Amino acid sequence: MTRNLAIGADIGGSHISCAAVDLSSGTVLKETLAEREVNNKAQAFEIIKVWSGAIAETLSKVRSGSVMGIGFAMPGPFDYVKGISYIKGVAKYENLYGFNIGDAILSSLEVPGDFGVRFINDVSAFAVGEASAGKGAGYNRVMCVTLGTGLGSAFTSNKIPVVDGPDVPRIGCVYHIPYEKGIADDYFSTRWFIGRYLEATGKELKGVKELSRLAGKDQVVDDLFSSFGNDLAVFLAPFLKNFRTEILIIGGNISNAYKHFGGIFENQLRKQGWTNKITLSDLKEDAALLGSAYLFDENFWRDVQHALPLM
Repeated sequence: MTRNLAIGADIGGSHISCAAVDLSSGTVLKETLAEREVNNKAQAFEIIKVWSGAIAETLSKVRSGSVMGIGFAMPGPFDYVKGISYIKGVAKYENLYGFNIGDAILSSLEVPGDFGVRFINDVSAFAVGEASAGKGAGYNRVMCVTLGTGLGSAFTSNKIPVVDGPDVPRIGCVYHIPYEKGIADDYFSTRWFIGRYLEATGKELKGVKELSRLAGKDQVVDDLFSSFGNDLAVFLAPFLKNFRTEILIIGGNISNAYKHFGGIFENQLRKQGWTNKITLSDLKEDAALLGSAYLFDENFWRDVQHALPLM
């Protein structure tokens, strides 16, 4: 039997999504999609149980023996070679610290002995999916940014993540770059919007979706979106130019509010001297599913292994 499938698993802050991917056609098999809510403060065995349950559901929807393995799109810090989580100091998955995720998953599933488990950074997986089958297909040098709980970013050249060298910042992303009184992640994220709105109005909102509903009706909200778009462009422009980026692809929950800040963002990027293509992701979460499943594409696996220890 031909083994042409791999499972892509996208690990979010409070959920898992997984689906089988046909590597021969590069398509997500939507009928195999499984999703679960996850208590990210639970004990390790409880988290693994939920993840394994979702994966088992996807496996039940494909031909027995047709799947080569599971590729995980995982947030860091994480040892993407050994499959060990080092997440600490944040309010999610801390109980997985030092845990070998690969061994735990394999022991929870009924799979063949040669069934593989591989790992890649979650935003790198998103970027690989976009560069391979999304808006980045046809371009060589791609930068992807995910705007949401934090500032995710990744650079790809010929569909392979670039994580070192003179063209990109350390570890191939920008969230950790010093910015104003903190780092970029503090300012280009949901918590910045919520915090600034609270400071200005004394009112606490849950997220950018609520702010988006107030756009055009609340001057504070309009000013926040304007400031966000302008400052994000000024911050990203040097990295876009240094990498010689051909296309910038934007995803994440905040991208759903792009109409409120996109015009200012694009105008400021032009003023900063970067004039190439800007677009929103159409693949959205499918991009990470594709990118993680591609870890079982022989050619991609050969070319990406050097980057995994540096993510």
